[in-house]
Amino acid sequence: MISIDRELKVVKENFYERLDRFLRRELSDLKLSSIYKLLRKGNVRVNGERVKDGSSRLEIGDVVQVVFSGDPSRLKRLEESRELTPHEIPLVILFEDDLMVAVDKPSGISVHPGKGIQIVTLIEGLMAYGDARGFVPRPVHRLDKHTSGVIVFAKSPEAARELSKLFRERGVEKGYQTLVKGIPEKNRKLISRREKFVESMAFEVEKSFESVSLLWVDLFTGKKHQIRRQLSEAGYPVVGDDVYGDRAFNKDFKKITGLKRYFLHCSRLSFTRENGKRIEIASELAVDLQKVLANLK
Repeated sequence: MISIDRELKVVKENFYERLDRFLRRELSDLKLSSIYKLLRKGNVRVNGERVKDGSSRLEIGDVVQVVFSGDPSRLKRLEESRELTPHEIPLVILFEDDLMVAVDKPSGISVHPGKGIQIVTLIEGLMAYGDARGFVPRPVHRLDKHTSGVIVFAKSPEAARELSKLFRERGVEKGYQTLVKGIPEKNRKLISRREKFVESMAFEVEKSFESVSLLWVDLFTGKKHQIRRQLSEAGYPVVGDDVYGDRAFNKDFKKITGLKRYFLHCSRLSFTRENGKRIEIASELAVDLQKVLANLK
């Protein structure tokens, strides 16, 4: 019995050039992994032709059909969430004062519970840490689950307002290290205009290998997935990123180097507080990423 049968017409209002990005928007009730599985299994057709490559280009007027036989609940995003509960977990504190606490976030842990996230999160670890020290942690920015490095939590509502304003008004200097496919010929600044906002960042090449390059990225804005998306659009996708990057390249690269995630680390945050105090917080490149670089030498 067919459990999913959707016909989607590509129009100006929903147009994405890449098929996978179009499906992610139009099938927002499905897990990202489910969308790629549907592609791999041949459940997606464009203008009647079966298409398995998510990077295939669409044009306005194309008709995309998705057909799946089976239990649709296995494909859908989980809707349940849960209450925050303090849990003691190992924490590496990079900096702490009366305003905030900065943590060296490991890869693989979510900052905050979301849809379908039932394991312990970083904020819950900070809640236990704060309970013992008389404060309630408040997130003021975010890092994706598989991104490691510096992340900051405020210690009070007043501190959260001050820090949030700094992030919102671009008063925080944000530096990342990432490994990308390709060899950029020169350092570049990237600017993307998306509907009502502008995304901007710049990168410098720290070291080039045979087919990949280690970049230092200065992130001027901070939209979701911005570094991964903008570098991909510039022709230098983040290694290990199967959403915006080259899945076939990533598969081979992971076999050779042991990489388990996309290569992205927040190495530095710096800003000036309202009282004039300069704060600079640094995080050494995560051990698993250091090992990957060692395997490239």
